[in-house]
Amino acid sequence: RIDGSVPGDQRQAAIDRFSTLPIEESFVFLLCTRAGGVGINLTAADTCIIFDSDWNPQNDLQAQARCHRIGQTKPVQIYRLICANTYEKDMFDR
Repeated sequence: RIDGSVPGDQRQAAIDRFSTLPIEESFVFLLCTRAGGVGINLTAADTCIIFDSDWNPQNDLQAQARCHRIGQTKPVQIYRLICANTYEKDMFDR
């Protein structure tokens, strides 16, 4: 898991652990869109679920690109979670 509370020196260690686990042992890696920053590669992931959409669509595209880096060998599925009857849903539909 990487969010704003995880110190910078522990972020890459968490990514490395996720990337080197055997497939049967790895399941989910939580990464808040903004906390991830740039330069993160998550080619071990084949699914991206965006649960904290950013108002700037470029930040969401950057989050998706973390799974689509060179070295990715699997198809990547992208899901976006949006609650019905919210301002966020109205903005997404525009």
